Parts: sequence; C-alpha cells; structure tokens
Amino acid sequence: MTTASFESFVSLPIKVGIVGTGYAAKVRAEALQADSRSQLVTVAGHTPEKAAAFSQTYSAEVSNSWMELVQREDLDLIIISTVNRDHGAIARAALHADKHVVVEYPLSLDYVEATELIELAQAKSKLLHVEHIELLSGIHQAALNALPQIGSVFYIRYANLNQQRPAPQKWTYQPELFGFPLIGALSRIHRLIDLFGQVNSVSCSARFWDDTDSPDRYTTCLCTAQLQFTNGTMSDLTYGKGEALWKSERSLEIHGEKGALLLDGDQGTLVRLDTTSPLEVGSRRGLFAKDTAAVLDHLILGSSLYVTSAASLYALKVADAAQRSAKTGQIIYLS
Repeated sequence: MTTASFESFVSLPIKVGIVGTGYAAKVRAEALQADSRSQLVTVAGHTPEKAAAFSQTYSAEVSNSWMELVQREDLDLIIISTVNRDHGAIARAALHADKHVVVEYPLSLDYVEATELIELAQAKSKLLHVEHIELLSGIHQAALNALPQIGSVFYIRYANLNQQRPAPQKWTYQPELFGFPLIGALSRIHRLIDLFGQVNSVSCSARFWDDTDSPDRYTTCLCTAQLQFTNGTMSDLTYGKGEALWKSERSLEIHGEKGALLLDGDQGTLVRLDTTSPLEVGSRRGLFAKDTAAVLDHLILGSSLYVTSAASLYALKVADAAQRSAKTGQIIYLS
C-alpha cells in the first residue's frame, strides 16, 4: 500500500497522548519531542506519582486515567505503551473516539478481539499501527539481506532465554497482564514469519514456575514451539525468562542448502562451503524513534509503513495456535 487508507492531511503539529510511563513510553516521548511535526500533550500512567514525574520530564499534562485521555478532543493520536492486558480495550476506546492509534505489540491478548479492532479501524478510516521494531533491527535486516546466499532454507533454531535471579517484581511475570509468553513476546514469532512466510502447523509446550509468595505471578517461564512453514521449512523456537534458567541466550541459526546464517547476540556469521565471513549488523538503538517517524510520515505524507496490521494479526494467529497447542497437547493446523 503506497498511500494511507484514511485522510492523510492532518493539522500540524500532530497532538499526541501516551498511555504508559515505562521504557517504551519514554523513548516515544523523546522521539515526539525531537520531531517538530508532533506535540506530546498528555500522559496517563499506572499511578498518579509515575504520571506526574513523566509529565514533568517531558512537559506534558497529566490525564487521570486512560479513559479520560482517549476522550480528549484536542488529541489526534494515541500511543499505547502499557501492560499487554489493556491494549485491546484502550485501542477500542481510542478508535471509537476517532483517534489514530499506535500500540506496542501485541494488539490484544485475544486473536478475535484483535481482528475486530482492525475491522473497526478500517470502518473508522483511522490508522491502527502495531509496533514491530524487531523488523527494523540490524540483526533482522542482516538476515533478510543474506538469505539469498544460503540457498533454500530447511531448518531454523531461534532461542531467546533471559536468566534473571531473582525474578523481577514486574508485570511481565504476571500471566494476566503479560499474556501467554509467545503472545506477550509476539516479536519472536513475527520475525520468523516475516522471513519465511506462512505457517502450516504449530506444536508448543510451556512450563511455569509459580511464585509461592505471589500466586498471580511466576518466577520462570519456558516455551518451546515447533513451527512447520508452508514452504517446508522447519523451525524450533524457544523463549524463556526467570530464575530457574542458568544461562541467557539470544541466537538465531538459519540453515540452508548452500550455507547457514549464525546470529549470536549482536554478532552475525555467514557460513558457506569454503568460506566463513562476518555479517555487518547495524545497531539496535533508535528503533522506537524510527517507528515513530514512520507513523508521522504515514499520517502526514501517506507514506507506506514497514509493517501492516494484517501481518501483525497473522503473527498473533500463530501465537494463539501455540497457546492452544500448549493447553491441549495437540498439533494445531492453520488454514
């Protein structure tokens, strides 16, 4: 799509409200302040104290709640950077209030609700953009550019393990707020789909270590999923975090018939029959700023975004299949 599906001409500066006061919200605020085409007007936080501190840092007003924020008539765009559980409800309210919406992935913890939200945005002729900065990262772009050099890909191993001891007292360790691990961490599945296309079947196992002091959270989670792509490629995906893990790992192996791509952290290697060479991998810094600039370009100029809501929805469909597989012990086949 080369132009926006809604009216692209908006008054400048674009007036923005942010729901959330964490890291993503902070880098969004910095990006908005650095761009003369936008103005951060107001913020709503989990607590009045956090919202007040955030507003002082970024010269914004405080809204008492996200419900109050989305109803403000002086806002053009709502950015949702809060706990995953609330993404769908806030996006729905913002769209009904005729606002453009940017939401950090996932759009919703529920695939059906996410589908409804995309349909609502289309009916309202409003932007609904789900952030997927993993597609902008140097690692992802290096893998994408190097794929033709390794021939037909037949196997992928993707591991993302974060050893944390003790487990932090954060919402990301609360299932109700974070969601099923591969839904809350949707970028892991979306990265693979962007590289290798649609998925035929999903098999997934998950284990959780409960926190004996806090029944609403766990101290460790571990998910393993096998994705069978429609092009025949097989993939093993592992995601875990917490104190039962003894080593952190961030690696991606892509095996093709003429070579392999081995990505470890921010380092990459291209292996072929007679040669081994390093891959040039760009920085992971500034990705939220790139995403924010792309949204402003889209709203003002009608420029294409780097990811569609339909692509994000499909990744959520696959992650939902992984959740159902983990619950039932069955292989889930996708149409």
